[in-house]
Amino acid sequence: MSTQTKLIVGLGNPGSEYDNTRHNAGWWLLDRLSQQFNVTLSPESKFHGLTARARIHGGDVWLLQPMQYMNRSGAAIAALAHFYKIPPENIIVLHDELDLPIGSAKMKLGGSSGGHNGLKDTQAKLGTDKFWRLRIGIDHPRNSAIPLQPVADYVLKPPKQAERSEINQSIDKAQDAINEWLTGNTQKAIQNLHSK
Repeated sequence: MSTQTKLIVGLGNPGSEYDNTRHNAGWWLLDRLSQQFNVTLSPESKFHGLTARARIHGGDVWLLQPMQYMNRSGAAIAALAHFYKIPPENIIVLHDELDLPIGSAKMKLGGSSGGHNGLKDTQAKLGTDKFWRLRIGIDHPRNSAIPLQPVADYVLKPPKQAERSEINQSIDKAQDAINEWLTGNTQKAIQNLHSK
């Protein structure tokens, strides 16, 4: 079991108009984790966001909600990671994923940003792609009732009630996977999350 300091980051956009939009799925999961860990996210200007520290399995776990727009969120992640000397492999970024169907979630270490601006900026600011990411499926607009809807419009709109319910179910599984990841059981976390 690892007791090294870890960092969990939820990606989203600040502002009440974005709270319930698909692009903020990472924040929804981070909020759930902060409740589970019984911590309150508070503003921390030097980390450009809201932070909280929890003691889990004998180690420090930082929760971070960058309060800059998605495409600039890497600065907050890099600031906290560098300050506490948290290596990239001890960071997990929670984010929405267009290329996964609603109701699914996947987890992996490293890889491309897939065009996700939050991941792109994180990779640039950390100088590596070797951090964990937990992808929460929101589906692609090409599969929706309005297939020609621009991606930017789609991700910045709230999901329908039935879709939000399915996303919440995937967040339940993702929450369990994060708990396994925190113990160092990364393979078990991946297997449980990816199983039907």
